[in-house]
Amino acid sequence: MTEQRVNDSVVQGNESRNARDGLVSVIIPVYNSGAFIRETLDSVIGQTYKNMEIIVVDDSSSDDTVSIASSYVNRDGINVKVMTNTYRKGAAGARNTGIDAAEGGFIAFIDADDKWLPDKLSRQIDFMRDTDAAFSFTGYEFADEDCRGTGKVARVPERISYRQALKNTTIFTSTVMLDIKQLAKEDIYFPYIASEDSANWWKILKKTGVAHAIDEPLTLYRRSRKTLSSNKLVGIQRIWGLYMNEGLSVPYSLYCFVCFAFNAVKRRL
Repeated sequence: MTEQRVNDSVVQGNESRNARDGLVSVIIPVYNSGAFIRETLDSVIGQTYKNMEIIVVDDSSSDDTVSIASSYVNRDGINVKVMTNTYRKGAAGARNTGIDAAEGGFIAFIDADDKWLPDKLSRQIDFMRDTDAAFSFTGYEFADEDCRGTGKVARVPERISYRQALKNTTIFTSTVMLDIKQLAKEDIYFPYIASEDSANWWKILKKTGVAHAIDEPLTLYRRSRKTLSSNKLVGIQRIWGLYMNEGLSVPYSLYCFVCFAFNAVKRRL
């Protein structure tokens, strides 16, 4: 091989690696999400940042979710993969399947009924590069059942630590992005417990120290009266279970829970 061919090979290898490092793997777990998934996918494909792959993981839906998602494969030049779990694994299992399949240097999550603003990915990628953040999230706007913004915005701190996150579950899954060049996939697998998302963010924070945030609403969070998150009693049981799972003392858990409740109410006022 001549010196020129060697140099060309090195350049092509660097370009390929740089493209992969900048690739965002967008993971969307779905289960009977036929009523919403089209809007969600449109909001992801409509991003100004185009270097991405979209991984839709179906958790054994019985409606038309898979057929709708599959219609996006090989469309608009975006790499869309549709995977199907052979048995129900829940949101944690579906996301973990997506993590295993992800090829990007960054991983982002969005739930099947939420939407992103068009510049969400580009803003967050630039932010993570500027701050060298391994873990980032953004603010979001509450939306109604038709995913129309209500004008109520959830503000987020510039950064949050593990101890702070115990008292403020402000990290919303559909806003999270992780740098897989700084974190191993084993670091970010979701645990198979109730409120697996909060438990996972706490786990990752123990490794990264902090998560950095963009205090702007770049995501629309669809709120439905039928969702589990709207069941306050279930929410109380879940957050308390998380504290027990963390091995926190009862007095400290009570303190964290009071702070959590205050911050949760504050976000919704």
